[in-house]
Amino acid sequence: MHRRTFFAAAAAALAQEPAPDWGGPVLDIHLHPKAVPDGEWTHMAGCGVTHAVILGRVTTQDEVQARIAKHPGRMKQFVSTNVAPPAAGAIAQLRNAAGRGAKGFGEMKSQVDVDGPEMRAVFDLATELGVPVLMHFQEVTQPGSPGTFNMGLARLPAILKAYPKTTFIGHADFFWANISADVPRDNGYPTGPVKPGGLTDRLLAEHPNLYGDLSANSGRNALARDPDFSAKFLERHKSKLMFGCDCSCTDGRGAGQRSNQPLIAGKCVARETLTALRKLASPATFRRIAWENGAKLLGFTA
Repeated sequence: MHRRTFFAAAAAALAQEPAPDWGGPVLDIHLHPKAVPDGEWTHMAGCGVTHAVILGRVTTQDEVQARIAKHPGRMKQFVSTNVAPPAAGAIAQLRNAAGRGAKGFGEMKSQVDVDGPEMRAVFDLATELGVPVLMHFQEVTQPGSPGTFNMGLARLPAILKAYPKTTFIGHADFFWANISADVPRDNGYPTGPVKPGGLTDRLLAEHPNLYGDLSANSGRNALARDPDFSAKFLERHKSKLMFGCDCSCTDGRGAGQRSNQPLIAGKCVARETLTALRKLASPATFRRIAWENGAKLLGFTA
């Protein structure tokens, strides 16, 4: 068989393959709007996810709400906007979006300090409204995500103490690189053994209002680098971790995946991460991370 024909046949077979059965409901807390109508549901159905949080910009709120309405009880909406100057009116935009049904803010990804006035205004509003904030922590620039965002993870403990009634959800490469006490400053996805005592490990243990979003290549990489550590980490923080995908594939099977990172290139991140979690965690811990923690926090029912 010709090489191109072989791969076309393999892709067609995968598209017809039944979605994985994860043994119960699964909540994806990090799914961005897709380019085609109902693309979010297509992705969920393809990878065996039953419920999801759709993270979109305030400018897409109406379209996302229309898609959510087609699948009652299966999706909720978080919204975000750029709070970096000169983004005048950002807080008013978030307030208006929450008044129109958004259940949280995120993912918040602006080129500001985590403890600067811009993000403090977001945290003040989240505290007032009683909604969570999902944050992208990046301190190493990347070709696909140039710049740095929510800088100063080392100063996050003071923010967590200053806003004890606000739920923070950590995400992205610098948050997950810090499961280790040894963090490179030139590589967002470090590999190899984890050195105990990492900042993220300590933050999850010490602050009840911080949760971890295991999405994207950053979460998948954190799970892969040191399986013995990861298994203990998942058990240690089983009440604070939540599954998310942040996947760019279109069908829940890997089609159109834009990342060239080895762990997820050409693959569905949801499938890859859930498979890793099932191998590393006990069935009870897998269930808590894949469903129970997020469902309790965000009010989903099976």
